[in-house]
Amino acid sequence: MPRRRPAGRNPEDLDHESTSEAGDEHLDIHDAPDPATATPEQARKYNNRSVERVVSMLNVLQESTEPMSLVEIHRSIRMAKATAFRYLWTLEKHRYVERDASGRYRLGLGFVGMQSRDLEVLQDRARPWLERLRDETDETTNLGVLDGVAVRYVEVAESPRTVRMVSVRGSRDPLYCTALGKAIAAQLPAGQVVELLEQVDLKPRTGHTITSIDRFLAELDKVRRQGYAVDDGENEDDGRCVAVAILGSRLPAALSVSAPSVRFAMEEVPVVAARLAEVAAHLAGEPGAYRTDRTTGG
Repeated sequence: MPRRRPAGRNPEDLDHESTSEAGDEHLDIHDAPDPATATPEQARKYNNRSVERVVSMLNVLQESTEPMSLVEIHRSIRMAKATAFRYLWTLEKHRYVERDASGRYRLGLGFVGMQSRDLEVLQDRARPWLERLRDETDETTNLGVLDGVAVRYVEVAESPRTVRMVSVRGSRDPLYCTALGKAIAAQLPAGQVVELLEQVDLKPRTGHTITSIDRFLAELDKVRRQGYAVDDGENEDDGRCVAVAILGSRLPAALSVSAPSVRFAMEEVPVVAARLAEVAAHLAGEPGAYRTDRTTGG
């Protein structure tokens, strides 16, 4: 006679261990095959379907540079909407996904793992510096960190001007067309950069966007030589941004100043970059290597 299931219990709430304990007694964990080379038959023995589905959901969110709705997620992975919501709710509880005011989902900061405290400390230390830079330049300042294949804005001090470049705290942008992304990528091994770029569609945001891996790697060489990265109308036609990596940090992070290009001349970029480098050195716990009394404004 079949065992009666407790009322209200969803079959998918039962994990593999609780429903197949007898089978697990005969599972030789030391004889398990390498997951990368396992045959389909071997994979069926060891694979956990619930974990597989959660990983598929996280992969979909990682590959998207924009937050996704519940409907978009459940359609992308062909999962029942109610089941997808329960998975997302649990992931949100543990900060592996975040939900914005419109109810759309993106990856959360739980993936920072043991470095989450480092991120909190960096955010706290960076916030007054970003506000100071915002006041000096009258433009939007940002702190970004590497988040999967994109850069995430974790702190933003928005310009008080009516016409300004707007970054939303928690939002993500591609590495390949942002100054923050370039500054961070320039500190990574070339092989890792290639792996990251191969996972995304290098589609043009503007007519100036770099859409070739080889060209992007050459751009990173330039970033290393001059010590700062520039987005010159590559993410938005009328935008310009300069960024400097925070060296010595355990997090892949960078600071930037962004403004409409009509107000932020290329001649001012090295001046602002020097100021950013000074702040980045302070945040890394090092003495400022750059000194300048000049600031930029409209």
